[in-house]
Amino acid sequence: MKIIDLSQPIYSGMPVYKKHPEVSIEPTHFHENSNVPSVNKLSMGEHSGTHVDALSHMSPDRESDTIDQMPLEKFITEAICLDFSHKQLLEQITATDIDMALKSKGLSIKEHDTVLFYTDHYRKAFDTEDWPNGPALSLSGAEYLGNKKIAAFGVETRSAGVPGKSNIDVHKLCGKMGFTHYENLINLHKLVDKGRFQFIGLPLRITKGTASPVRAVALINE
Repeated sequence: MKIIDLSQPIYSGMPVYKKHPEVSIEPTHFHENSNVPSVNKLSMGEHSGTHVDALSHMSPDRESDTIDQMPLEKFITEAICLDFSHKQLLEQITATDIDMALKSKGLSIKEHDTVLFYTDHYRKAFDTEDWPNGPALSLSGAEYLGNKKIAAFGVETRSAGVPGKSNIDVHKLCGKMGFTHYENLINLHKLVDKGRFQFIGLPLRITKGTASPVRAVALINE
């Protein structure tokens, strides 16, 4: 069994979504007779780095489905990874695209799966001016996944949908149809053509949380 780390490093000043809180890590205590920190103060928004959204995030009608109330079974699932590295900046991944990608690899989406979308946007554009402009899901793509009754999907980009095109609609649809999503994943290129594997992306138990940073990993047989 091989473990693939799918989570971004967390560090002071890392890129965050639009006007979300900046990430800051600063030492507050030190080892005796040393300048080596023994305690750091961590300040960040729930949606920083690799994270998973609560169903309540953009769905007021799911007010009780905060991150601490969502069942843990949503965060430990079987998974597949689809290759959309050919997609260009701000291009949408449609239902037809997903269907064709599945058929080309002989894969299928099962109920309660997590579906990961490799676009190579992290390696191409992280911390550049193009970072906000990655390819991501269209509304039809999200509906396709919701109809399959998945647990979640995950993207390398900082938003689940394409900003200004589908992002808000995709977020709202997730709440409506009862599945969630992970943003800011990395290393998805290591999962392409691996078939089915186990995905784990457990959130912190943040009371009334709208999201949570996760240490997402994939477990693959090699």
